[in-house]
Amino acid sequence: MPPIQHREDIMRWRQFLTPVTSISASKARNIMADQSPEAFNLVDVRQPGEYEAHHIPGAKLIPIAELDKRLDELDPAKPTLVY
Repeated sequence: MPPIQHREDIMRWRQFLTPVTSISASKARNIMADQSPEAFNLVDVRQPGEYEAHHIPGAKLIPIAELDKRLDELDPAKPTLVY
């Protein structure tokens, strides 16, 4: 069973990814095509096996269960695309 997260950890995660806007896959593809990879964070929140089987080039693997502890790996000044 995973450890219980502290409320502060949960709030940190939400604050980093707020406001959240859902976009279609085609809009995400357009964003990635129209901007350099350095212009945004691209995060794959799936499990390592899924990432190894297939991922979008340039995506950083941060499994969802680890996201709150690894937010410092992302640039908060850039938009973040998460899948």
